[in-house]
Amino acid sequence: MKHNKTLILSFSNIRAADLSRVGGKGANLGEMTQAGFPIPNGFCLTTAAFQRFMDSCPDSEDIYAQLDTIAPDDVEMVRSVGERIRRTLLSVPIPDDVTKAVKKAWQDVGTEQAYAVRSSATAEDLPDASFAGQQDTYLNIIGQADLLDAIRRCWVSLFTDRAILYRSQNNYPHREVQLSVVVQKMVMSEISGVLFTADPLTGHRHTLTMDASFGLGEALVSGLVSPDAYRVDKRTRTILDRQIADKQIAILPARNGGTHQVALSEAQRKQAVLTDTEVLALADLGARVEAHYGTPRDIEWSRAGGQIYLLQS
Repeated sequence: MKHNKTLILSFSNIRAADLSRVGGKGANLGEMTQAGFPIPNGFCLTTAAFQRFMDSCPDSEDIYAQLDTIAPDDVEMVRSVGERIRRTLLSVPIPDDVTKAVKKAWQDVGTEQAYAVRSSATAEDLPDASFAGQQDTYLNIIGQADLLDAIRRCWVSLFTDRAILYRSQNNYPHREVQLSVVVQKMVMSEISGVLFTADPLTGHRHTLTMDASFGLGEALVSGLVSPDAYRVDKRTRTILDRQIADKQIAILPARNGGTHQVALSEAQRKQAVLTDTEVLALADLGARVEAHYGTPRDIEWSRAGGQIYLLQS
């Protein structure tokens, strides 16, 4: 079973140093799990699993050769080559050993659970590049068939037009950017948001800021909703200001998998998402994460059943 360890790593076996195996998201989730932060359980398909998938594609050499011929400003060629590559890869079966490893890890964490399935590129969050947000995320995935499908779609999203163009324009060799897939227990968030341990607008290290909205964080991250905004002085643990937005919609998990958008009631639209107690509890958690890493962090969080969870850092 030793080979499977290279294909799959549980969060409890991942450290920050595993970036090359599990990408930026995966490495941080493992690191925070180790440090005892409230991280929903899960596992990563390592870059070795992605490599197995690419190696099993009869056209993989041709795919990389085509990518290498793209001129950085040829958007039309990116579109046609990208579409051809994605169509090819979506028809490639996931290798048996990878499927077995996923099935075992999925059974260990819990087959009754819904999962969030996220791409984690090895080039993400590097000081000189921003690959974050270029690859796909699939939420509220239920059952083995849909899980495997979401994993394959994450791998294939390394070849979206946007990702291909970004690598071409920034001289990143296409072969060198690898993809891990994070499979994490889905938190059915009542509220969620993003927290910056240093004010991103002013760079002020003592001011922590957070955005919050109802439902899943995708509405906020994708810009569909204007979130409430809070600012906290970390030294005095005081709330400096709060801006309550008119939050018109929320994204919620759908019963049979996936998500759907709902309109909020008139009362809920203008209601504060967080109480002062919750703002300060989140600020404390953010300060602890920052202390662990020794640098300012931006953190995705959510609350479900009265418990705060950290989803990404």
